Amino acid sequence: MSMAKPAANHADIKAMSFETALKELETIVGRLEKGDVALEESITIYERGEALKSHCDSLLKQAEARVEKLTLNAQGEPTGTEPFRAQE
Repeated sequence: MSMAKPAANHADIKAMSFETALKELETIVGRLEKGDVALEESITIYERGEALKSHCDSLLKQAEARVEKLTLNAQGEPTGTEPFRAQE
């Protein structure tokens, strides 16, 4: 039986790619949904999951800020870019 690690600052998460962080978050959710994790470990992995979720959210917001929409003239030719605004 593996012991839960003490609460950490999750510094390793900051260096993770979105895909890596999302995969680990999905693993944590799966383990918690099964319900076969000891209470102390559940708390520890839940806290890590929260840190992973925040990291993924931050990366998505950064990506959104970098996405630009091409602007076209009347002939359909590119004329430049403008910030992308998602339609609500």
